[in-house]
Amino acid sequence: MQISVFAIGRKMPAWVQQASADYTKRMPRRWQFEWREFAQAQGDSREVIMAKEADLVLAAIPDRAHVIALDNLGHCWTTEQVSTQLTRWKGLGKSLVFLIGGADGLHNRCRERADQQWSLSPLVFPHPLVRVILVEQLYRAQSLLDNHPYHRA
Repeated sequence: MQISVFAIGRKMPAWVQQASADYTKRMPRRWQFEWREFAQAQGDSREVIMAKEADLVLAAIPDRAHVIALDNLGHCWTTEQVSTQLTRWKGLGKSLVFLIGGADGLHNRCRERADQQWSLSPLVFPHPLVRVILVEQLYRAQSLLDNHPYHRA
């Protein structure tokens, strides 16, 4: 199964790169896990910036992909629910694309394209931290499915 994380922003702090790389290495090889970073757009307003970023991201999504937008308006899931979702997503037979917006968030067109919206927390996180939380939670959900001792309920 192909799993891609599409994220706005290319120059992440070293701690984000290190933590993301660590969890990426732990991912099952069968996942074909990849990161795709898109440049943060420039513009006169938040709306213009988000629209430009949406153009880049939406153009890169494969036609048959199942898209999950990370957004504070999405569903909050427990780790156990994420593992259930992961099983469901695998059963779709499609590649998965997770969308992480830039500093201003995701444009409405990204939310509309998404098949699901996932909120990592009622709290608002900076987008670099979202990368680390997402990849850790995907790893944790898979370790739960594999009966690996990483997850302790």
